[in-house]
Amino acid sequence: MIYLKSPSEIQKIRIACQIVGELLDALGAKITAGISTWELDQYAEQFIQDRGGRPAFKGYTIPGLRPFPNALCTSINSVIVHGIPSQKVILKAGDIIGIDVGVIKDGYYGDAARTYAVGEISEEAAKLLEVTRTSLAKGIQAAVDGARVGDIAFAIGSYISEMGYYPADDLTGHGVGRELHEDPQIPNSGRAGYGPRLQAGMTLAIEPMVNIGTNRVKEKGWEFFVADGSLSAHFEHSILVTKAEAEILTTA
Repeated sequence: MIYLKSPSEIQKIRIACQIVGELLDALGAKITAGISTWELDQYAEQFIQDRGGRPAFKGYTIPGLRPFPNALCTSINSVIVHGIPSQKVILKAGDIIGIDVGVIKDGYYGDAARTYAVGEISEEAAKLLEVTRTSLAKGIQAAVDGARVGDIAFAIGSYISEMGYYPADDLTGHGVGRELHEDPQIPNSGRAGYGPRLQAGMTLAIEPMVNIGTNRVKEKGWEFFVADGSLSAHFEHSILVTKAEAEILTTA
């Protein structure tokens, strides 16, 4: 079911999303060569709790897998999404790391992701980050009252293809707010003019996941990898569809 949110619900979603945005900003200063993804996760969980929220991912379940064990998804280089923090995973100069985080506060959810450079990165990696960030912006621009989900998917996917990159197969954005994952699914490629119609009051998590070498993915437990081992980047915002341009909720 696709939910339109009331003004009071939107305000609660906005507060949860603000914690997400503040955390992603704060993590930018923590991400350096030599830090473990476990340390980043511990910092994030405390940051969320200090602001009266709970990590939305920790304990999240899907059939066939153990509950997700951490507050953050920390996905390095060829890991597309759902990387699991570990004391054994140490960031190195030249890595890129996608961090995805969700917060629940007062019963409502916020969700966003950002990919960071660890020190100086290659020109190839920097271009991937730029393209992925821009594809998210194009998807958000298409999220207007009266448009369709396919318009978002087309805006993202056509730009990614034009730039010579690939959207990761079968990994999508989604509705967000009352639940972490709501309808509609929001693909990162598709046909304009198709899919559910967007309406003011919808809250959506738009999240292009972009690979350099192939659209194909491999799965290992929670984690998704680029099938050919090339780099992947991930940017995501939770947004509110309005009568005008979309409002980005996951900003500090």
